Amino acid sequence: MKISIVTISFNQKKYLRECIDSVLEQKECEVEYIVVDPGSTDGSRELIESYGDRIVKVFDSDSGPADGLHKGFSHATGDIYGFINSDDYYLPNALSKVKEFFDCRNTNCFMTGQGYSEDAFGIRTPIAPSVLSAREMLHRSAVVFQQSTFFPASLYEKVGGINTLNRTCWDYELFLNFLQHGAEHFIDKNELAVFRLYADSISGSGRLKKRYFQELDEIFLGALGRKRSYFDKILTIYLRTKRQILKRFIQVS
Repeated sequence: MKISIVTISFNQKKYLRECIDSVLEQKECEVEYIVVDPGSTDGSRELIESYGDRIVKVFDSDSGPADGLHKGFSHATGDIYGFINSDDYYLPNALSKVKEFFDCRNTNCFMTGQGYSEDAFGIRTPIAPSVLSAREMLHRSAVVFQQSTFFPASLYEKVGGINTLNRTCWDYELFLNFLQHGAEHFIDKNELAVFRLYADSISGSGRLKKRYFQELDEIFLGALGRKRSYFDKILTIYLRTKRQILKRFIQVS
């Protein structure tokens, strides 16, 4: 079983080496690593080149991160796909755990492992991803951990890949599409990845927050054929509260 990993990178040299090494140092599985850089000027391309043929390099221009991922996956030849941002990284032996999971599953499912967020001081906080359902995703009450999520190549092709027009939540839309095409989502117990959250990151800065919610509204409209209503917003509050209560109950018990 071959696992294809795609990283999109643009002027992220500060973190890029750690990301690349975390993929290339994975043990006990066959890994194909594709790095997409549409035109960095901070030395990232030279760093990528220094790895030689250990990396499949895609240096084409693109129209944004989702388009970059699309271009990256167009070069993939693996059985299982995943993508990790250039400022995030995998934990040791993560991909061997992914292989173990899919060795005993059919191809109409996808999985998310455990992991951490990491702040600018290197302090980690555990992330508790939730089992994804279309209902919870459409009502914004799911905990999505993209860095630890993996899926069969056949499932990616089945849904038509990533929406390249999505600028902020392409991973969210992709996983929802999996569910809407009948795929089942599983949570794996193993710790697989670390998501960096810092002031200059997209998530940390919040600079695309307005567009993010606009695109979530567009996804909702496309899925259900109507705009979000007042009752949908109440349902979101209910589902989030329910999840928090269940989480605390599990921690206590």
